[in-house]
Amino acid sequence: MNANAPLEWIAIDWGTSNVRAWGLSCDGETTFATESDKGMSRLRRDDYPGVLQELVGAHLGAGDDPVDLVICGMAGAKQGWREAPYIETPADLRTLGQNAVMPDMPDDRLRPRILSGVCHKQAGAEDVMRGEETQVLGLLALKPDFSGTICMPGTHAKWVRVADGRITAFSTAMTGELYELLSTQSVLRHSLQGTLDGPTHEDGLKAGLNAGITQPGNLTGQLFKVRAAALLSGRDAAWCAGYLSGLLVGSEVAGHQNWIPETPVPLVGSARLSRIYARAFDMIGASTETIDATTATLAGLAAARKQIP
Repeated sequence: MNANAPLEWIAIDWGTSNVRAWGLSCDGETTFATESDKGMSRLRRDDYPGVLQELVGAHLGAGDDPVDLVICGMAGAKQGWREAPYIETPADLRTLGQNAVMPDMPDDRLRPRILSGVCHKQAGAEDVMRGEETQVLGLLALKPDFSGTICMPGTHAKWVRVADGRITAFSTAMTGELYELLSTQSVLRHSLQGTLDGPTHEDGLKAGLNAGITQPGNLTGQLFKVRAAALLSGRDAAWCAGYLSGLLVGSEVAGHQNWIPETPVPLVGSARLSRIYARAFDMIGASTETIDATTATLAGLAAARKQIP
């Protein structure tokens, strides 16, 4: 990070539960990075300009030229700041920036553009994404010749097929959200009281991955083993947390084996989640490579900015 570099534009990733901003120089150096817990789920439509002021106002100079803000994610949702209509598959990501919408901004020092999401309208396989398409564009900026499947671990994990710069199809798995709901609001929560990252977590994770990969069709039955193992075998919270995580990830990966090519699959996500998914892929004989999610997001926002008219 170089706080002394002149600010050229600002990249924004607006999620459901948080928002992140990065200042970028003309040379691509990061001049500042900041974040807030004011994600889309906490905001009304009129709140967005004020949140942006809180995030980036202190980093603006006294120049007359407005600063571009390129925004991906939930700010463009129907219930967000201003809806940015979905691009339908096959979605040409080389035109992502051309479809950006410009919401009203009281501070004329800021010129925001919100990128569109992508939708898949095939009957029986309907799906939507907002934000991940920008990470896919970023991966293509980093690997211009890439064609194949991308796996994007997260709250709503995405499996994305890409060919010739286009998203041709994708599938969403609610793996992260299921873990959160099951561990906090189901009967399984009683087995996850205590330290969740203790020394037995690894054994639980391994057992869960194996169960999920070998018996993906019995996920609902395997889930209750979290509770039963705690009651009858004395498994502690760390083991149970590891098992639940591994079971859900293993079932997801096993259920998407027909998406996995012989070539390495990029994992675009956090280091922690990517390690778990990489183990699941390895257990079925598939290879992966890890791409940092923030790196992909910034590369995608930079590429989209060049497309904006």
